[in-house]
Amino acid sequence: MKGVVLVVALAIALIGGCGTVLANPPLVPPVQYEQFCENQKVAGTGVVDVSTSIIDKKIALEYYNTMAGDGDLELDSTHAYSQDADKLKRNVSSVNDGNESGLNLYETTKMTYAGATPLVGGKYLHSKAFYGGIGADVQEMFSVNEMEKDETSFFASTTPYRLKRNDSPDDLNKKLKAAGRHTDWVTSNMTSYDNTYIPSHLIGIETKNSFNGTWGTDATWHKIFYKDIKAHEMFTGTFEAEKTIKFHENPVPEDLHAPCEGIDC
Repeated sequence: MKGVVLVVALAIALIGGCGTVLANPPLVPPVQYEQFCENQKVAGTGVVDVSTSIIDKKIALEYYNTMAGDGDLELDSTHAYSQDADKLKRNVSSVNDGNESGLNLYETTKMTYAGATPLVGGKYLHSKAFYGGIGADVQEMFSVNEMEKDETSFFASTTPYRLKRNDSPDDLNKKLKAAGRHTDWVTSNMTSYDNTYIPSHLIGIETKNSFNGTWGTDATWHKIFYKDIKAHEMFTGTFEAEKTIKFHENPVPEDLHAPCEGIDC
């Protein structure tokens, strides 16, 4: 089955006008931002045990990435995390037309693996609703004897750290509410003083890989009482796959009207 090409794209981009939902207010970054950076290049033969995890309740982020095996490995990976999305500027092809955007988490992995012992691993990226996120998660799982992978993960949940015109976070919330569903106004308000767009309420992965073994993804987006999206794929054999999964929600809350609005209740 080698040579079979799987191309799957799941892009829920509500800012682009694909739908109207009730969004959580964008999270305001903490006054003291925190950062984490990791770059590594590894090549060799032997036991592989690699893992990274990041949990930050202030920006509603849960992230886990792990793999273990015994074989030939070449790995070139980067993890970059910042509570201040203005500081972490990257280009992602499926975000902001591929132009530079401010993110809270950006991860890239380029790797090859071959071994009699399967390389087993997975990735979990979650915008946790309990902490103010949008309630979406993306997972990747694999157990492979051979793999070549080029993958990018991305996440954003906060507002611009340095607002235009010395606005306060309260000013931003008022302007976002006034912008309503006018996407150009929303984009302008979600752009920092140096014209960096902060795509709040964003989570996703872009991946290209070929493998011999089992590989698959799960993606869910749940909003209590009115939204439940699930996408599952799992393949065992020899495949080539190119895939984008992205959840992106408009940061402007929809106006809710009380049942007794306009009367004295």
